[in-house]
Amino acid sequence: MEAEPILRVVTGFIPFLFALCAHEFAHGWVANKLGDPTARIMGRLTLNPMAHADLIGTIALPLVGMFTGVPLIGWAKPVPVNSRNLKNQKTGMFWVASAGPGSNIIMAMFGAFFVVLSVKYGGPHGFFFELSRNFILINLALAFFNLIPLHPLDGAKIFEIFLPTSVNRKLEEMQLYSGILLLLLFMTGFLGKVLGAVIFPVFDTMINIAASVVGLQ
Repeated sequence: MEAEPILRVVTGFIPFLFALCAHEFAHGWVANKLGDPTARIMGRLTLNPMAHADLIGTIALPLVGMFTGVPLIGWAKPVPVNSRNLKNQKTGMFWVASAGPGSNIIMAMFGAFFVVLSVKYGGPHGFFFELSRNFILINLALAFFNLIPLHPLDGAKIFEIFLPTSVNRKLEEMQLYSGILLLLLFMTGFLGKVLGAVIFPVFDTMINIAASVVGLQ
């Protein structure tokens, strides 16, 4: 087997796995802090990726995509949240939903420092540069994808706080159709183009911030 596909898998799958892990852990951690211990009780309040991994969405499809170079969608097992346990259901779900994308943005910023440091001490190439670069891009992709205000994504739960209950209920009932719409947008490549238009400017901004802090600018 050629080295390039293996390198692509290693530098892509590891960031993907930990991005999903942090995302789901953040949901559970915030839910626990706000009164819902469901994730903790079910053993999901952990940074162990295997606790959140789905055989198809976390392992099979992403690995096939990385080996072949064909972009394939991936997912983890959603952390269970019982909104009735939250101290305030509406604002509580806002913060629980926001925690997932928020954790990915924070992790992407950490990744920016690793990219800058890898460039400073090894140049813009090599294993650690690719690993760190992919770590940023995957975390940003996961964050901004989940901020799309369509069910079943986090964005829909985040924007619930701004909408009447009757409207939210109707949107939840239509989540099968919104899920199909998201899949179609992904398969046509349109979703990737829209996300890329957001991700790459944010990527550049994070690198510039990290470079300024480290002293490369």
